Amino acid sequence: MSLPFYQRNHEHYDRSYRHKALTSTVSQYQKETKSKSALYAQGSTAYARGSAAYRHASAAAFSLDSSAAYSHSSSAYDLESAAYSYGSTAYDHSAAHRLKNSNLMIEDQSYKMSPKAKRAKQNLISEDKENEAIDYSVPIFTGRHVNISGITDTEEERIKESAAYVAQRNLFATGEGISVSKVAKTTSEEEHHEKKSRKVAIRESAERVAMKKTLEETQAFHKKLNQDKLLHPPEFIIEPRSHTIWEKENVKFHCSVAGWPAPRVTWYKNNVPIDVQTHPGKYIIESRYGLHSLEISTCEFDDTAQYRASAMNVKGEVSVYASLVVKRYKGEIDESLLRARNLSMSLGLGVTPHGYASRFDISFVDKFDVAFGREGETMSLGCTVVITPDIKRFKPDIEWYRNGVLITPSKWVQMHWSGEHASLTLTHANKEDEGLYTLRVTMGDYYEEYSGYVFVRDADAEIPGAPGAPLDVQCLDANKDYVIVSWKQPAVDGGNPILGYFIDRCEVGTAHWTQCNENPVKFARFPVTGLIEGRSYIFRVRAVNKAGVSLPSRVSEPVAALDPADRARLKSHPSAPWTGQIIVTEEEPAEGVVPGPPTDLQVIESTKNYVVLSWKPPGQRGHEGIMYFVEKCVAGTEDWQRVNTEIPVKSPRFAVFDLAEGKSYCFRVRCCNSAGIGEPSEATEATVVDDKLDIPKAPGRIMPTRNTDTSVVVTWTEPPDAKELVGYYIESSVEGSGRWEPCNNNPVKGTRFVCHGLSNGEKYIFRVRAVNAAGLSEFSQDSEPIEVKAAIGGGLLHAAPSPPYDIVVLESVRDSMVLGWKQPKVTGGVEITGYYVNYREVVDGVPGKWKEANIKAVTERAYRIENLKENMVYQFQVAAANLAGVGTPSQPSEPFKCEEWSIAVPGPPHDVKCTEVRKDSLVLLWKEPVYSGRSPIVGYYVDMKETEAKEEHWRSVNEKPLQKKFLKISGLTQGVSYVFRVRATNQAGVGKPSDVTDAVVAETRPGTKEVVVDVDDNGVISLNFECDQMSPDSKFVWSKNYEPIEDDSRLTIDTKGGKSKVSFKDLGEDDLGIYSCIVTDTDGVSSSHTIDEEEMKRLLALSHERKFPTVPLASELAVEILEKGEVRFWLQAENLSGNAKANFVFNDKEIFNGEKYKMKVDQKTGLVEMIMDKLEDKDEGTYTFQLQDGKATNQSSLVLIGDVFKKLRDEADFQRKEWHRKQGPHFVDKLGWEVTDECNVMLKCKVANIKKETHIVWYKDDREIMVDEEHDFKDGVCTLLISEFSKKDAGTYEVILKDDRGKDSSELKLKDTAFADLMNEVCRRIALSATDLKIQSTAEGIRLYSYVTYYVEDLRVGWVHNDTQIKFTDRVKTGVTGEQIWLQINEPTPQDKGKYIMELFDGNTAHKKTVDLSGQAFDEAFAEFQRLKQAAIAEKNRARVLGGLPDVVTIQEGKALNLSCTVWGDPAPEVSWLKNEKSFVSDANCILKFESGKNVSFSITNVSTHDSGKYSIVVKNKYGTETSDVTVIVTPVSGHTDTVQGHNQNNKTVSKKKKTMTASKRKEGEKKDFIKQHVEEIIATEETPDPNEIPAVETEKDVKSKQQAAKKTEEKTAVAEMVPQPTESLDSQGKKPLEKATLDKPH
Repeated sequence: MSLPFYQRNHEHYDRSYRHKALTSTVSQYQKETKSKSALYAQGSTAYARGSAAYRHASAAAFSLDSSAAYSHSSSAYDLESAAYSYGSTAYDHSAAHRLKNSNLMIEDQSYKMSPKAKRAKQNLISEDKENEAIDYSVPIFTGRHVNISGITDTEEERIKESAAYVAQRNLFATGEGISVSKVAKTTSEEEHHEKKSRKVAIRESAERVAMKKTLEETQAFHKKLNQDKLLHPPEFIIEPRSHTIWEKENVKFHCSVAGWPAPRVTWYKNNVPIDVQTHPGKYIIESRYGLHSLEISTCEFDDTAQYRASAMNVKGEVSVYASLVVKRYKGEIDESLLRARNLSMSLGLGVTPHGYASRFDISFVDKFDVAFGREGETMSLGCTVVITPDIKRFKPDIEWYRNGVLITPSKWVQMHWSGEHASLTLTHANKEDEGLYTLRVTMGDYYEEYSGYVFVRDADAEIPGAPGAPLDVQCLDANKDYVIVSWKQPAVDGGNPILGYFIDRCEVGTAHWTQCNENPVKFARFPVTGLIEGRSYIFRVRAVNKAGVSLPSRVSEPVAALDPADRARLKSHPSAPWTGQIIVTEEEPAEGVVPGPPTDLQVIESTKNYVVLSWKPPGQRGHEGIMYFVEKCVAGTEDWQRVNTEIPVKSPRFAVFDLAEGKSYCFRVRCCNSAGIGEPSEATEATVVDDKLDIPKAPGRIMPTRNTDTSVVVTWTEPPDAKELVGYYIESSVEGSGRWEPCNNNPVKGTRFVCHGLSNGEKYIFRVRAVNAAGLSEFSQDSEPIEVKAAIGGGLLHAAPSPPYDIVVLESVRDSMVLGWKQPKVTGGVEITGYYVNYREVVDGVPGKWKEANIKAVTERAYRIENLKENMVYQFQVAAANLAGVGTPSQPSEPFKCEEWSIAVPGPPHDVKCTEVRKDSLVLLWKEPVYSGRSPIVGYYVDMKETEAKEEHWRSVNEKPLQKKFLKISGLTQGVSYVFRVRATNQAGVGKPSDVTDAVVAETRPGTKEVVVDVDDNGVISLNFECDQMSPDSKFVWSKNYEPIEDDSRLTIDTKGGKSKVSFKDLGEDDLGIYSCIVTDTDGVSSSHTIDEEEMKRLLALSHERKFPTVPLASELAVEILEKGEVRFWLQAENLSGNAKANFVFNDKEIFNGEKYKMKVDQKTGLVEMIMDKLEDKDEGTYTFQLQDGKATNQSSLVLIGDVFKKLRDEADFQRKEWHRKQGPHFVDKLGWEVTDECNVMLKCKVANIKKETHIVWYKDDREIMVDEEHDFKDGVCTLLISEFSKKDAGTYEVILKDDRGKDSSELKLKDTAFADLMNEVCRRIALSATDLKIQSTAEGIRLYSYVTYYVEDLRVGWVHNDTQIKFTDRVKTGVTGEQIWLQINEPTPQDKGKYIMELFDGNTAHKKTVDLSGQAFDEAFAEFQRLKQAAIAEKNRARVLGGLPDVVTIQEGKALNLSCTVWGDPAPEVSWLKNEKSFVSDANCILKFESGKNVSFSITNVSTHDSGKYSIVVKNKYGTETSDVTVIVTPVSGHTDTVQGHNQNNKTVSKKKKTMTASKRKEGEKKDFIKQHVEEIIATEETPDPNEIPAVETEKDVKSKQQAAKKTEEKTAVAEMVPQPTESLDSQGKKPLEKATLDKPH
């Protein structure tokens, strides 16, 4: 199995069990001890009451052993070495082999280095340096302090344990002394030092010699294995040194590296590579001849960090570290920092561990902001910490927290403290690392914190559209062969719903991953069974959707397959160090003890896929280990089946799979050992196989509020009935884009989240979904759009307020004056806490010094200044204060004289302000005058004017004085600016007006919300107000009739976030009034709601309804007929809970579910229904559905009696029959008609349930209509086309469907009215098909005509000439020829000119076609008429041959040939003959006759071969000439002579030739060869009409008839055939018209 991308590029958890990862960990462990040693040596101060001596030799020895020794040998693990020693690169190969193959790691017992030096020998360092700790000691590593591997909870502890063990091996191998330190719990205790005896020293020396010899042999062996001795890994000869410098100075790090090939050196800052190009001039990196340097110019606070030089070549990589601390001069600290220090809440007096009182000020500079990263990336957080005073001996504790949980260093998280700069680095970010990071700096009893959020997005999926990786994989309830794996669902599903998850496991120490489940599971917990006892495993999870499988999650912490009791025992009594495995021992079994039944069997988890059982081992089991068999049975039966038939389970936990969803099961467990199988436990209660944990519902009330320029605070309410919520996912979308992006990738708890990384000025909408183990809820409703910008004061430091203004005197007496003023326009982002008033005397116009009028700030904007001098002139100024300080004082007021006011009218009202500003109204508030005059105030007058208007435009709003001190002013014009003032009145008159208010524009600002009255489910009446423009210091202030609410006995006020609610305890008349709410520290956000008597009655009625609720119905009880004729009674409630139930009552008696009644209640949809198969007479009555849902009830009834019941029953019976009919072939749409575009009538019907064997038969008037084509039932439509529909087609049509399943019929009557309607439609279509009128000239006159698809008699045709209906005569007549409708004007005259309209009336509408027969159109038509008339006369009288002559005559030699024909012409034509185009006259053999001016005959008495040829008759008169040809073929044959005659009755011969030839094709084949010898060319002759049918000039011919006539006169060929005939002529045989020339043969 291939590794995920982040495992290929980074050291992943499962690799840490290999020797290389362990080597690097041990190396890092030694480096950490070295850095800690250096840190204590430079900055720690050992404080003790007694003097402490430091042993230089031991410190130096440990420094060599614990730091350089291990780091120098970091490359030894490339050759599978597992130990370190100073100057060596290899260790015992066998020890390394044991380390590599061990399945389990040694668990760490957390050791901490003692920060205090132990009492030891005097060293050579001067006494002046006793404040610097030289080194610290390492505790002795013994086997008693080593835990067994694989049963620890964190990877870090296991690796540290392994590293500690190797370090202990090396300590014994270095030959240096070992010291033991005991850390004193108090500073007053003496430190102890245990010295080694001479015997111990000799033994250790011998061991060192043996170890050194072994190492030399191993090193020599590995040198032989190294084929290329020239390659060497990188090694730092000179390491960079840490520096502490002042700001603006330059610093340079140096190092030298050896190795071959020449290593490449890279510099890092806080584990981030330094890019010289992005910081030109800031960094200079040089490499010359193995000497490498990093120079940083003009250092600043941000440069305080840990710097790393990394050298790498083909043999490996090694790194060294150095720190840089940049200090700032105290005289240059920012004023803002000083201000922050002065306001810091962390100031205080405390006692430090040094025994003296100190006051510390902890401040954060160069803070880290909200950070965004992606999985697999390296992220770093840093912050400079400034602590004053800077006590060298007292160093702070630096701690990092994620979501309130302390973070400990690991391979995923690295921490660094340089003395002034704290940093945290995520070496390989994962979604688990997302959260709120907090840096806590502790000094003694005081600490300060700074927090910032880190967001980690999903890495790019390897498969497009695949979901994000799951996260937070944990192992729960581990046992001998069983563990539950849990995880959290990802926020990103890749655009397709997640189908489930695959769980993989890997045994620690191997790289082989095994998939635990075949099918994806949707529940975010899965029991993994089949583990091997004593071995450790890690797990990961992958999500899958239809696009593919996601990347794997981060692997879980390792878990050992052990009994929890064994795990606890091993933790408390660890075994020998580094055995490489867990040894599980059992006591000697006691024979013959059959274990008892397990106890406390229960189902601890149930899903659709599995059920997890848990039980306790039996008390009676002897000393032998026991195992378990699990049995199941369907609830209600005793058919027990063993689940684990092959292998018994060892753990008292078991997951049962392969259960039928929705069924109920019982379970029990038996114990077994070598003595046998015990009795079963008590069976569990029936358990339904289903998800006990439901997917949560969607959260509600999504409320975004502004925060900063790039963030928004989103709040929501928890979904109802939510169980085991893991957290929430929040998504954002730019309004209108339709693209949603996750705001968090790790579920957040709580109902508030700050969404960062938004674009300033854009409008966003948000939605939230809840997460638990069952899955993700539906998304909530989208929030209202909100524009991303800073709230008032949001994201900015608070500032002091601006000066107040408009100072006025409200009252003046002899020695005091009352001042009033207006609130500052800028509050500084927080609420104003008070005001300070100053005054000064003004003598002769010269002001004196300012004096303070009040020491304590006043909260009201009115203040009495006492102890003034009478008749003295004073000036005043006021300054406002908030949390940021006291603002700038106002400008000095006008000079006011302190004197007793004696006027009778009141003084001016004060504190006049506008609230609830809307587009057409606002509310004006004020306070009563301080000076009331000589009589009490009786009311107030409010004046208003437009801001730009002059003083004379002031007008009073109220005619009568107001008793109250507020007024809602309506009728304002939107967008207009107004100012207001108030005057008080008493019996003496109207007093001075108040100061004018600030200008107010009448407008309703976007996002304005009103107070909403609500009644909850318990009947509690409340007023609710929301605000999304709140600053951190904003408050909701409620008032009644615009007076503060002091009596809270009748209501309660509850405020959470941006919502505030006033709830009435018992709404009554005492609560009537106007309730208003103002949000402080906003731009005038306010609203109100009036509760009068009518509103109170409405609310009380609604409250009573909620207290005594009814189940709301979406629809009352109704009845309907189902498809099969069943009767369905139903009603639908708006919503029902899972506990809702229904009772069904008929005629006051409850009925129950059974054979007759089928009842169903669907709580999800609220649908309640009852179905009856059939209605009978006894079912007449009243039906009632009674609903109960908790304490809510409702019912609905339906009365079915009399005609209503009969109608319903008949309809049910009909529907039942219809259903049976539809089981076979049937009609969906009955037979109907439509008229096609071709004006034909199509009968059509739609059928269904048709199969191949289904037949369809059409009938008209009970007579079957024969249809040539079979129906293909395409699209389920059957059609019958009736072309040229007319009256003869009227009748009753019927179509029948039938097959073996039954038959169905449909009938359509086309008679009377139905036929008339159809004919009207046919006529309409025909009329619409009419072409435009055209003009045609004929020999008789002028014809106007139009073509239609076809003509029927029902279509009435009318003609209009010049708006006058035409009366038809012999000269002007109309008619229809085929599809042509015409108007014939014979012998036209100029009076026939004009506009002609043809009207086609279809029975409903007249359709008109128009043509203009005048002007040029008439002239051209008339001229053509004259021409055609003359041509007709000529054609009528010209000479012509009417018929009688065949085209070809074939005759035998010696026969007699008689041919005759008829000619016509006026005058009578002249007749002549031609033979072979030459003149031909009558002789003795050939007799030519012309009789009666029309009969012509041609006779040859004895035909010879010389008579063969082409004979032509030519007729001629003055009108024209016509020629008719006949070809005579004489064949030489001996025999009798027969006569072949051509008679004048043969006038139809030519017209029938085509048929004759068609009928005699068989004879043509027989005579083909014979004719071919004699006929070379067939001459077609023109058709000759019958002389008895002398045609007159047709007056009704049109273009189409002429074309048909021309077609009929095409040239044709007639061939006389030789057939046996008697010798008589054709005349003697009945004078049958000659169609063929025949030859008689002798008998």
